[in-house]
Amino acid sequence: MSDRPDGAGSDESSPAQKSTLGSRRADFDARAQAARHDIETQLRAGKARLDSRNEKLTARTGRNLPAAIAVGVLLGAAVLLSLIFVKAFFMIVAAALIGSLCFELASALRFAGRDVPRLPSVLAGVAVVPAAFYGGAAGHWAALLGGIVFVSAWRLVELARPSHRSSASSLGRDLGAGAFVQIYCAFLGSFMVLMAARPDGQWWTLSALIVVIAVDTGAYATGLNFGKHPMAPRISPKKTWEGFAGSVAASLIAAVLLSVFLLDEPWWFGLVFGGVIIVTATIGDLSESLIKRDLGIKDISTWLPGHGGFLDRLDSTLPSAAAAYGLYLLFA
Repeated sequence: MSDRPDGAGSDESSPAQKSTLGSRRADFDARAQAARHDIETQLRAGKARLDSRNEKLTARTGRNLPAAIAVGVLLGAAVLLSLIFVKAFFMIVAAALIGSLCFELASALRFAGRDVPRLPSVLAGVAVVPAAFYGGAAGHWAALLGGIVFVSAWRLVELARPSHRSSASSLGRDLGAGAFVQIYCAFLGSFMVLMAARPDGQWWTLSALIVVIAVDTGAYATGLNFGKHPMAPRISPKKTWEGFAGSVAASLIAAVLLSVFLLDEPWWFGLVFGGVIIVTATIGDLSESLIKRDLGIKDISTWLPGHGGFLDRLDSTLPSAAAAYGLYLLFA
C-alpha cells in the first residue's frame, strides 16, 4: 500500500488552482485583444494619414506621384537593362512602346471621329523597329512608307463595309490621320532604335533618354515649387517659365556629365547636346498637349498610373530621338 494520502501527487488541479488558471488565461486574452485593437487602430490611423498626404500631393501635382515614380522606374529599368547588356533586346522594348503609342493615338483619333484602323497601325509601327535596327536609314524610311501604304490600303478595303463608308473629304482625313500616327509615333520613336544599332549608339541612346528625363524632372520639380508665369496658357496651362528654367539647368548639367563620362566627348558638347534636347523636348511636350487639346481629352489613355498613357510619358522623347540621332551623325 502507498504511504501517501489518497489523491496526493495527482495531476489533477484543485478547484482553486483551476480558478486561478482561468483568471490568468482570461487576463492574457484581454490583454492580447487590447494590443491587437491598438495595433489595428494605429494601422488605420497611419493609412488615413498616408491617404490624406497622397490626396494633397495628387491635388497639388495633378497626378498620383508614388504610382508615377514606380512606373517611371520600371520603364527606365527595362530600357537600361536592354541597352547595357544586349542592345538587340532594345528592339523588344522599343517595339512594345511604339506599338502602344500607335494604339493609343489611333484610339484617341477614333474617339475624335477619325476612322483610323488600330490593328494595322500597331503592326506597321512595330515593323519599323527591326527595319531600322537591321536596315539602317534606308530600312527606316522604307518601313515608314510601307506602313503608311499598308494602313491606307486597310482603310480603303474597309469601305466595302457599309458601316465604314464615308464621304471623300472624310476619307481623306482618315487617311491623313493614319499617316500621322505612323510619322509621329513609329517614325520619330524608332530614331532611338536606328541610333542604338550603330557603333556605340546604345550609349548615345541612353544619354538622350537621360537628358530627356532630366528635362521633364527639372521642369516638373521647379514648376511645382516656383511656377507662377504660364509659358503657353492656351495650350498647356500648367507649364511655366520657371519650370522651363529648371528644365534648362537640369538638362545642361546632365548633358555635360554624360558627354564627359559616358560619350567621351568634350564638356562643351554637353552644352550643345543639352541645348538641342531642351528645345526638342519642350516642342514635343507642347505638341502632345496641343493634340490632346484639339481632341478634347486630358490624357491619351489611362494605361500608366500617374502618367496617363505611354504617349503622355514619351511625348518629349519623340522629336528628341531624331535630334539626338542627328547629333550622333555629326559628332560621333
